[in-house]
Amino acid sequence: MGKGKKRQKETKPTEIEVSPDLKQETTAEDEEAKLRAYFKRLFGSDENQYEERLLFIAKWVLFGLLLLVELLILLQHVENLILQGNWFMFSVLFIAAVVLTVAEGVKLFVLRQDKYRTVFYVIEIVAACGFVVVTEGTYSVLLYILMLTQFYVGAATLRSALYMYVGSLPLFAISYTLQVYFAEGNSIGVEILRKGFSAFSAITLHFLALQVILIFYRQYVRLNKTLVELDKSKKELEKAYAVVAEVTALEERQRIAKEIHDTAGHSMTTVIMQTEAAKRIIDTNPTEAKVKLIAANLQAKNALERLRESVHLLSGQTENVTLKVDMENIIHESTDGTGIKIRSSIEDITVSEAKHRFLCNTLKEGISNGLRHGNAKAFWLELKIKEGKIHFLLSDNGSGLDTETFESGFGLTTMRERARSLGGEMFIMSEPGEGFELNITLPMDVQSLRKRLPARDSEE
Repeated sequence: MGKGKKRQKETKPTEIEVSPDLKQETTAEDEEAKLRAYFKRLFGSDENQYEERLLFIAKWVLFGLLLLVELLILLQHVENLILQGNWFMFSVLFIAAVVLTVAEGVKLFVLRQDKYRTVFYVIEIVAACGFVVVTEGTYSVLLYILMLTQFYVGAATLRSALYMYVGSLPLFAISYTLQVYFAEGNSIGVEILRKGFSAFSAITLHFLALQVILIFYRQYVRLNKTLVELDKSKKELEKAYAVVAEVTALEERQRIAKEIHDTAGHSMTTVIMQTEAAKRIIDTNPTEAKVKLIAANLQAKNALERLRESVHLLSGQTENVTLKVDMENIIHESTDGTGIKIRSSIEDITVSEAKHRFLCNTLKEGISNGLRHGNAKAFWLELKIKEGKIHFLLSDNGSGLDTETFESGFGLTTMRERARSLGGEMFIMSEPGEGFELNITLPMDVQSLRKRLPARDSEE
């Protein structure tokens, strides 16, 4: 037994094999790493760095677009302002262009803290209003809309964008009114009102259209992020499932190996002891020797059956035999040609595979113990459902024992521990000369309860 335990510890690490699913997952990770390496060779960076590069390029494109619009406005109005000698308007236009350019450059390429970004947005809007005051036409309105676009895109919520839109309308209205005043004096014609209405309509339509686009884009980003997180969670769950499957299989193999080592080894030891005892008394007490040989025979059959069950479990084979049929077969094997009488009342109960094995092994062990220790000749077996629990009763007419001084042996100790692991309990009743009674209660399985409920409903 010591060597067996040592061999089991030595071979334990080699029993863990990587499942095909885990190998496939590892291969997928290798392929993803190869794709990332290829992407890095192709673009000189990985995906995150590529996104940063795109953002950097987008900033320069925006800055270049701003400079282009400013240049077009300057080319359109500077010459006329110089020729007219309107140095005040020229100064306002020049200062607005410098302020807007510097503020945009600082905001895009220097500023790192978001809490100061709103200040620069306000500065840019005021500078854009300066362009609206000094100049007229489409370019000044386009510049104003361009400044609003940056804020709308950077706004965290729709409410912030709405506040900026509502606040920008009075600023534009004041700027446009000043432009009309300086350009036309006090006369405001229909054409001027039409241009003002067109500008306000453009700002409003721009706000609505951009918000619709941003809503769909943010929803897309949110869904894409969710899908990425779900895919990541799925991969982590698959890895965890593969590890759990490996650990579960290892634990089941170790449990079966321990069961073979303990029960089969104990049974064979008992067989040897019984046959040795029968051999010593066969000449002086043949009746007692016969009883011991019968008990040894049943114990050997029990050990062989457990070995067969363990082999079937290890190979993944299961037999579709009901608990009632299995118990009747055990009774038949125990009484056939042995002179033992076993009466029974067995309900057809559906139980889990673990409880099935436990109850059958308990029946075999109980009969063997009754013959070996109590010299029993007759047994009574009862298996039934009572008060929502499975009740197992096995009694014999053997010599019995004193429960106050009795110490449980290996078989009963293992039986009690197994009953507790299945959520039940085991207790014994016996008195000297009054036989032995073994009682076990186990909780019912869900499938058994489901089968019994329709039957009760139909009876009611």
